[in-house]
Amino acid sequence: MIITDTHTHLYSEAFDDDREEMITRAIEQGVSRFFIPAIDSTYTQSMLELETRFPENVFLMMGLHPTHVKEDYKAELQHVEDMLEKRSFYAVGEIGIDLYWDKSTLHIQKEAFVYQIRLAKKYKLPIVIHCREAFDEIFEVLESEKSDDLFGIFHCFTGNLEQAHQAISYNMKLGVGGVVTFKNGKIDQFLNNIDLKHIVLETDAPYLAPVPYRGKRNESLYILKVLERLSAIYGKSIEEIAEITTKNSVEVFNK
Repeated sequence: MIITDTHTHLYSEAFDDDREEMITRAIEQGVSRFFIPAIDSTYTQSMLELETRFPENVFLMMGLHPTHVKEDYKAELQHVEDMLEKRSFYAVGEIGIDLYWDKSTLHIQKEAFVYQIRLAKKYKLPIVIHCREAFDEIFEVLESEKSDDLFGIFHCFTGNLEQAHQAISYNMKLGVGGVVTFKNGKIDQFLNNIDLKHIVLETDAPYLAPVPYRGKRNESLYILKVLERLSAIYGKSIEEIAEITTKNSVEVFNK
């Protein structure tokens, strides 16, 4: 059984004490494909080192996270562009809009989002979207940029059924992680109305650990709890969910 974690920050400082053991634990349980989103230029070297250490398992994205769109965002976007020109990546991400932490940067967040969508189109890559308290703003950008070569993943999808269908209409898969196990997560109430072909699995480790680890450090192995929940929601075996969602990830990342 091959399980794909489409979104995991394995380079995070939260794993500095046991990174190799944590990754090995996951691989031994079948979680053998890790797609790694970027945050900003300060993490690029750590990401490259991770890929060197686990070349068969670790697949990198490149992008500027919306919460890191600050005064120096143009230099950061130039770094993203330079890296995409220099070598291959599997997606442009994670990118998007986050209005939870700072609404004052909306204008430059939107600018950075559009810029990176266009880079993704240039390099024929998927995008991986970060959205927090910004569905309307995200959809506005996607509507203006929609085309056959716009596709990707709506990471950590927490919207309602209508928003799910809207995201899918822009050629996005829905990234489902620990939130589906939360009592107040809500997405578990309508996911069975969404065809599994639109779903990929993720952890967002070290964040958003699923029940029963909620509130603790998340790790890629815990994706098994997400699998179990989806198995119950869809009435399919864990193996079947793993197979379908991995196939979906291959479709997005071409890997």
